[in-house]
Amino acid sequence: MITNPYLNVDEKKRFPPPSRSEDKPQYVHHVTPKSPPEVSFSFPRRKDLKERCSKYAEVAVFSLLLLLLVVGILFGYYCSSTCLHGLPCGDGGCVWDSQWCDGVSDCPSGQDEANCVRLQGSSFLLQIYSEKNWKTVCSDGWTEQQGRAACRHIGYSRGTYFRSGQKKTQSADGFLTARPDFKPEASILKQLEFSNTCLNNTVVTLHCTDCGSRVNSSRASRSQQASRGSWPWQVSLQVAGSHRCSGALISPYWTVTAAHCVSSTSNPADWTVYAGIVDPLGTLFNPAYPVSQIIPHEGFNSHTRKNDIALMRLSKPLDFTAASGIIGPVCLPNVDLKLADHQAGWVSHFSGNGGGLYLMGAQVSITDAMVCNSSVGHEGRISRDMLCAKETEAGAKACPSDGGSPLVSLKDGLWWLVGESIWGEHCSVNSKPGVFGNVTYFLDWIYHQMKKHQD
Repeated sequence: MITNPYLNVDEKKRFPPPSRSEDKPQYVHHVTPKSPPEVSFSFPRRKDLKERCSKYAEVAVFSLLLLLLVVGILFGYYCSSTCLHGLPCGDGGCVWDSQWCDGVSDCPSGQDEANCVRLQGSSFLLQIYSEKNWKTVCSDGWTEQQGRAACRHIGYSRGTYFRSGQKKTQSADGFLTARPDFKPEASILKQLEFSNTCLNNTVVTLHCTDCGSRVNSSRASRSQQASRGSWPWQVSLQVAGSHRCSGALISPYWTVTAAHCVSSTSNPADWTVYAGIVDPLGTLFNPAYPVSQIIPHEGFNSHTRKNDIALMRLSKPLDFTAASGIIGPVCLPNVDLKLADHQAGWVSHFSGNGGGLYLMGAQVSITDAMVCNSSVGHEGRISRDMLCAKETEAGAKACPSDGGSPLVSLKDGLWWLVGESIWGEHCSVNSKPGVFGNVTYFLDWIYHQMKKHQD
């Protein structure tokens, strides 16, 4: 319809204005129609963006959780291994490598200064732990005072010191030398300093006791009753005047025996120690020594006989000098003392009871642990803290019923304490090897107890 612009006002009034329904068609052609592709593209773009954001959020959350998991694992590992860059104290503490064996106790119980001095091999070579290695000590400038201080650090009491010696050796890790200003009150570890060289490569050997040198091996070659002085370290441990077990002297104060011997009677006042006796008359002519302390191994198991070792400390020291070779200590096995399988050994033990107590000696052979653990032996019951010995002749008593009986071996002219009898009452059945506590395995424990209960 065409509107006439020349109509008058009255005529305009006769025609009403167009309705909204009439307006809409008139403006359709003024608006650009949305093409189907644009419509179909517009809404999916927003949905795809939301999906992408959702995926990014999921990945971010997953990555964050994974990161937290890794951090948690690393944190847990760090908490459980606090010594990634140091050494453990043994009770949860940790110290730097440089703090270990520096003469200052940094661990709560002093573990970092406990086992810093040792003796190596049959030559008794003195070695001290320093800067992650065991180092030998130059003999140049070394004095007897420092020798006594080193023995004290190991665990020996005052008055047991024997002598210092010399030996030539090579070292790729350097040496330790004694400072000229010796201070008796200071730790031996603070009185040494590192040196790349050592005069004539001569280093210190150290004997903290005069041990293992008084017995004649020819008298110990057969299974027989022992003569006086044959086994000078052998002692009888008695309760109420009755022999209970054997033991071996390792110093004027200390005796090594089996834990099962003392487990049922742990009061030191109940015990007395006799040294130098070989027959029933021995207790009449030798003094009875009272006991001040009994120290069984804290890990002793009476069923498996693991950690079956104990120490007895006498109230007063034995006088080895006055005994004129009848009484004396056996040597503890130094680190790296090479004792091969089938090496000859000797077991000394008391036979009889009541008034008929006789000291006997028998030759044995140290047996390979695998053979001892086999079906013809003890069927897997032998652990690292044990060793075996088998008789070399009939009736040699390789497994005496006398608990704590010392097993010794002769090497380089000295007698060494290799073991102490722990299964004597059972191993004689079917000719099984005798079972002994492995003294080398317990060496650190022995020294720790000696040092803990020093003078």
